[in-house]
Amino acid sequence: MSKESQRRNLVGTLAAGFLAGAVVTPGNAMSATKPTIEEDRKAVADADTRYQAAVERNDAATIESIHHPEMTLVLSNGKVVTGTEIEQLAWEKARTFERQVEVDDSQVVRVWGDTAVVTAKLWLKGTRKNGEAFDYKLWFSDTYVRTPTGWRYYFGQAGAPLT
Repeated sequence: MSKESQRRNLVGTLAAGFLAGAVVTPGNAMSATKPTIEEDRKAVADADTRYQAAVERNDAATIESIHHPEMTLVLSNGKVVTGTEIEQLAWEKARTFERQVEVDDSQVVRVWGDTAVVTAKLWLKGTRKNGEAFDYKLWFSDTYVRTPTGWRYYFGQAGAPLT
């Protein structure tokens, strides 16, 4: 491909992203150059860390901005929760968190093309709306997918509380 053809392709891609209202950043699919695996790992790690902090603060707007529209979480008891339900719990402040953090430097991000999986140990401590306290750790896996607007949390699976 000639340099002129490459330039036209780049201009076309940027224009399409601009016209679609997409934000063109190094970490998303509209980028002119493909990010490295390390850049992708960092972007996904940052997104998942921001996500856990948003859950801890009951920041429903940030949670929603990270969720993929089809986001689903499977809990250790087999219950399936949608992203919309998680967002609603945050809006309602159904739980007050003292902690919702990844611990022991346990976070690992694996990237395969436009899919990434985060595994980490999570510490959850707080109080449910009914006054019941909780304090436990668990392992989880969160799957992210690259979209035209960046990495989005698509699927999660939470392990049973550790003893």
